[in-house]
Amino acid sequence: MDARLNIFANPVTGKFFKYINSAGKVVSDSPLPAATQELVKIRASQINGCGFCTDMHTKDATAAGETAQRLHMIAAWREAKVFSDAERAALELTEQGTRIADAAGGVPDEVWANAAKHYDEDQLAALVSLIALINTYNRINVIVQQPAGDYQPGMFD
Repeated sequence: MDARLNIFANPVTGKFFKYINSAGKVVSDSPLPAATQELVKIRASQINGCGFCTDMHTKDATAAGETAQRLHMIAAWREAKVFSDAERAALELTEQGTRIADAAGGVPDEVWANAAKHYDEDQLAALVSLIALINTYNRINVIVQQPAGDYQPGMFD
């Protein structure tokens, strides 16, 4: 399977990725815990059906020391006992923010309030930014049918 467009070689997407990767660096350097960041990226990627990002972020999380049990349970996080209350709040906000078109009123106030119980303003800003960013990456990869499975941790550093 080949991608419809080589987003890694195209000069337009190259410029675009330069800017969104810079935005990603701001988030990765934020006070939002790194493990939470990977959980958010994986869950949004699962929802959006982005194999490329799911492959990338599960491998990055594994390389950073995340357990296989937690990775396997992300899609069923509501029933899983392996996530903290803060992580669960982040996963709920991720789902609501990713499925924003499915909810006429957007993200419910109670979902936001729950996240705000666990994260300070800078962490919330990073979390919101990360949800928007991973959804952008997911949409690009799904549109061009970017093949998944060959990612090696650190290959885009």
